[in-house]
Amino acid sequence: MRIAITGASGHVGANLSRMLLEKNMDLRLLVHRQRKAIEGLDVEIVQGDLEKPETLEPFCKDVDVIIHLAAKISIGNNSFASLKEVNFDGTENLVNAAKKAGVKRFIHFSTIHAFEHAPLDEEMDESRPMIKASHIPYEMTKSMADEWVLQQQSDDFDVIILNPTAIIGPFDFQPSLQGAFIIRLYKGALPGLVPGGYDWVDVRDVAGAARAAITKGKPGERYFLSGHYASVVDFANILSEVSGKRIKKTVLPLWLAYMGVPFIRLWSKMRDQEPLYTQQSLSILQSGNKKISNKKAGKDLGFNPRPLSDTLKDTLDWFMENNYI
Repeated sequence: MRIAITGASGHVGANLSRMLLEKNMDLRLLVHRQRKAIEGLDVEIVQGDLEKPETLEPFCKDVDVIIHLAAKISIGNNSFASLKEVNFDGTENLVNAAKKAGVKRFIHFSTIHAFEHAPLDEEMDESRPMIKASHIPYEMTKSMADEWVLQQQSDDFDVIILNPTAIIGPFDFQPSLQGAFIIRLYKGALPGLVPGGYDWVDVRDVAGAARAAITKGKPGERYFLSGHYASVVDFANILSEVSGKRIKKTVLPLWLAYMGVPFIRLWSKMRDQEPLYTQQSLSILQSGNKKISNKKAGKDLGFNPRPLSDTLKDTLDWFMENNYI
């Protein structure tokens, strides 16, 4: 079976590619710029761009399944138009190329952000309404793409959508925004902690669900891939426990955190870093549902997220072994 993957040089892609190679899968990876995460892997590489449809035709030719991981993630000042070009228009280009090439199964990675989280005190599952309006462009563009892709389901074109929460774990080469948060938290390089929290899931469990979806995913269905909810303070406490290091846990009042956003942006720019505390990220930390169900993924895909403490220990170990810390 030949599997084609976009975004393979990202966090999920780095883990999924290795996982599929262990099963002797034949892989074709679409590469735009970064290659660090896939260097040395026994795969076919195709240079391409989601915004250039002509580069997607050779990528889609003679493959059985496409796993679409590539996306533009933003918790900052990226415009709606710039995110839509990749997250919606690019996805549309890929789906059209896949259909033209006769691809049978399309596994689309979306996000839990594509859905309404409120009411926050009720369990959130795949029946929850999708976001129709949001001040966060990333949420809107992913919701639009998610809905459109599912509409492409047909007898000749299987569509499966995976909606993970905040992904952390090893083989985080760039690193991701969540990985950068862990590194800076460990180093004491954050101005402080903030109220709120989020659901965190191990990248290896997410990759395992994607692998299972190749043969076990039901056409026309979506699956929430949640892990474990933890407040930012609890997250820091767990990180301190697994590392044996005292982590600075000064909690900033929310109003002060919002007031400090412009200064954090400037401070981060001076150090050539992505700011982790933005208007959008602070909003997300306040509005995340604590009861995101993964029962459907557990039933169909065998999804069973490991403890958060195990994930954090393995993540720290990987960062240390690879000189990020």
